[in-house]
Amino acid sequence: MKANLRSPLNSITFKFLVIALIPVLVLACNPSKKEENLQADKDWEVLFDGSSTDAFRGYGISEFPEGVWIVANGILMTNPDTANRDLITKKRYKDFELEYEWAVDTAANSGVFFHMQENLSMEAGNGNSPNWMDNFEIQILEDTYFYDTTAIRSAGSLYDLIIPKNKKLNPIGEFNKAVLSHKSGHVMHWLNGVKVLEFTIGSPAMDSLLSGSKFKENPNFHSDKEGHLMFQHHGQKVYFKNIRVRAL
Repeated sequence: MKANLRSPLNSITFKFLVIALIPVLVLACNPSKKEENLQADKDWEVLFDGSSTDAFRGYGISEFPEGVWIVANGILMTNPDTANRDLITKKRYKDFELEYEWAVDTAANSGVFFHMQENLSMEAGNGNSPNWMDNFEIQILEDTYFYDTTAIRSAGSLYDLIIPKNKKLNPIGEFNKAVLSHKSGHVMHWLNGVKVLEFTIGSPAMDSLLSGSKFKENPNFHSDKEGHLMFQHHGQKVYFKNIRVRAL
């Protein structure tokens, strides 16, 4: 009678190898994670990669406003020593997800707008487009030293309409990561990984907020369903990087 040469250790090793091979076999029958990531990356349109500004132009002009907005060390920044001119995307968007990172100097102010139209004249004297009175604005602000520290106009707010909840801001000069999405009228905004606000355009709740706001005299407030994305030049120093967008 032959001796059984399989030891308990050999049996355990064999079982371990079988278990270890299962995920390999499963992956062989499905698209690789790498392929999925490549496909996901293709869905995104890079607006600013640290060098090229080809996706943008100045509000009211056909070219990028050189000197008013500056690219240095991979960062897109405003120049406060010039007349303000807001920056808009050349393309127009309807349903989208926008990712961007922003930072501010002391007492700096800016904002991000969507569904922007370019049908209003520039405001005399400061160069800002007047569309902030026509469109929802996701506020960018240095909350501590800016002259207006009201919560409903603070960083991350829907300017003058919704106070951000549970927000966590990084210190002055450090970048904050933001995500803004719009899908069939529903808007959500995340700041540093936390959803700080959401609302639905045209809902009773939003109509009620607008009727009690400074925008109540504008019956066509954000009535457009698609348009440009806009980054505001408010006259102070703000910084942006890693800007990308994808259609939803």
